Amino acid sequence: MRLKKKFALHLLEKMLEIRFFEEKIVDQYARGNVPGLAHLYIGEEAVAVGACANLKEDDLITSTHRGHGHCIAKGAELKPMMAELFGKKTGYCKGKGGSMHIADTKVGMLGAMGIVGSGVPIAVGAALAAKKRKSGQVVMCFFGDNATNTGASHEGLNFASLHKLPIVFVCENNLYGISVFQARHTGVKDIAERAAAYAMPAAVVDGMDVLAVHEAVGEAVKHARDGKGPTLLECKTYRFRGHHEGDPNLGTRYRTKEEMAQWRARCPIKLFETRILKQRLVSQKEIARLREDVHKRIEEAHVYADKSAFPAEEEALEDLFV
Repeated sequence: MRLKKKFALHLLEKMLEIRFFEEKIVDQYARGNVPGLAHLYIGEEAVAVGACANLKEDDLITSTHRGHGHCIAKGAELKPMMAELFGKKTGYCKGKGGSMHIADTKVGMLGAMGIVGSGVPIAVGAALAAKKRKSGQVVMCFFGDNATNTGASHEGLNFASLHKLPIVFVCENNLYGISVFQARHTGVKDIAERAAAYAMPAAVVDGMDVLAVHEAVGEAVKHARDGKGPTLLECKTYRFRGHHEGDPNLGTRYRTKEEMAQWRARCPIKLFETRILKQRLVSQKEIARLREDVHKRIEEAHVYADKSAFPAEEEALEDLFV
């Protein structure tokens, strides 16, 4: 694929939005301004951005407890996202969902799910509906390595294969299920091997390379849109923070500093910036301007969230299924 400047800048901008949004949450969580848990996506930006760049606005995605990156990559707005993390009524879920339950159906973001593997049956249901309606939509389901050990995941992948549903399963393998290394919770070396049980095409992808992700997902999306059924893609990636903010010392009790340094050296944003600079698609000044612009928008989202009001007590049970 010959990379064009406009598309390169789009990919970089989205990855920077995710990175700077998350870095703002690191700071605000430490200050006590973000209630509940926050599972950050820093280090995994290439997966969400490379994958979602293949989707149309009316295509759908489901996300995970580590879902901020998916939201931003699919087109969710920064201000209501930030407000939701602050528990404010101007947030996407009026401050009642928090970090793990952001949704924006207007851009095809069906929702982040706090329960591991729970997005799979929801995504499969959406794909079944799309097929029955003949809408031409594709559904993308993001989940982690340990989610593939849940019954819901196996049932979902089997059903999707059986009915040739228009869905792409994107496994973000960051090597750890909370604090348990993949080799200790999964009996196969590559998650992609499990696709064979469902007669489903699969591939292992470098999840730190946004263009590699984009190319592999592009083929899978075309496969789904052409009525040929699902694909399982395993993106090898790494979270630079701990399992959640509050995970002691960024998770060094279960992973080594050497391992963390090796993965940080392959930061997806630095790798991509180096690549497009080497190809002379952009200049250092253009990247600097883009970074400044994204920083400004993240700060505006922070100010918006900070100044927004909390929900009133009498609104506690509104908009809920009881």
